[in-house]
Amino acid sequence: MSDLLVARGISKSFGGVVALSELDFEVAAGEAVGIVGPNGAGKTTLFNCLLGVIPPDTGTVLFDGERIDRLPVWRRSRLGIGRTFQRVELFHGMTVADHLLVAAQARATGRPHVRDLLRRGGPGEEEMAAVASMLALLGLEDVADRPVDGLSLGHARLVELGRALMAAPRLLMLDEPSSGLDVRETERLAGILDDVRHRQGTAVVLVEHDLELVEEVVDRLCVLDFGKMIAVGSVDDVMANAEVRRAYLGSSA
Repeated sequence: MSDLLVARGISKSFGGVVALSELDFEVAAGEAVGIVGPNGAGKTTLFNCLLGVIPPDTGTVLFDGERIDRLPVWRRSRLGIGRTFQRVELFHGMTVADHLLVAAQARATGRPHVRDLLRRGGPGEEEMAAVASMLALLGLEDVADRPVDGLSLGHARLVELGRALMAAPRLLMLDEPSSGLDVRETERLAGILDDVRHRQGTAVVLVEHDLELVEEVVDRLCVLDFGKMIAVGSVDDVMANAEVRRAYLGSSA
């Protein structure tokens, strides 16, 4: 597999606090990579530097060979990087289906449709079929016409995931996606990620505390501690590492 995302020498400080220190990170096309570590390890900072939410102090980020560390978030999105948020970010008052439909329409042209701006016409058959397919994949058909304001946190996270997937991203970056999900919803999430990876070739970066989900989803695991990468490898190999057990599990056993 060729590298899709490559970050080299990423450093970030906030005042006198070093959040990331000369960190390297890469994701191959179609690969699923987990990022774990104790609180304050730098996971979210790395995530945000890769996405363009915050600029790194040093280092470079390339996506499919193109340097993107100077590009704004929306430009990175147009290149094929999708994301979900640690805190759910949905549009109040809109239904579940409308969230997916807006994403489908944005993907179709990369800009708002003139007919939508003029409030003329309705969604096309292809867009509605894509929405129906995504609702089925997410298991959200029963709440398709419900405003997102009344959804459970678990359902809201699945809507946000579906909205990201409607853009058919080449790289999907997920920040604590299982937070608020019950066991059944977490199992569905794992199945969805497996499906999009193997049917669409989507690469996945997963920041997650649920190690059972991580173990089921990822090919490779990266562990951060105090802004440094202390281990990279398979889940079994990484979690057997004594330094990881001290940093992440609080044990050397």
